[in-house]
Amino acid sequence: MNEFERLRRTAERMKQEYPPGTRIQLDHMEDPWAPVPPGTRGTVAYVDDIGQIGMKWDNGRTLSLVPGEDSFRKLTDKELAEEQNQNEMNGDGFDEDEGPVLSM
Repeated sequence: MNEFERLRRTAERMKQEYPPGTRIQLDHMEDPWAPVPPGTRGTVAYVDDIGQIGMKWDNGRTLSLVPGEDSFRKLTDKELAEEQNQNEMNGDGFDEDEGPVLSM
């Protein structure tokens, strides 16, 4: 099998395993200049033709994951349920009880 065919098969496998919308938590990123911090969660946007996973990180970043170099995992069903409950409790994600107090 040539390199092109290997990459194509890898990309197809990644597309099946990580469809858009899959939630992921980063363990470690091998980017020496501007890595996403460990523990950051994000949502898969796409998988490209060489198998890199395009991410929309919860901290606003959009840096892709490189399988085999970066360490990450899918969120468990329990973690997904906890996120869902947290989002429902916070509405838009802002808890007004924790916000600043403004006075005039």
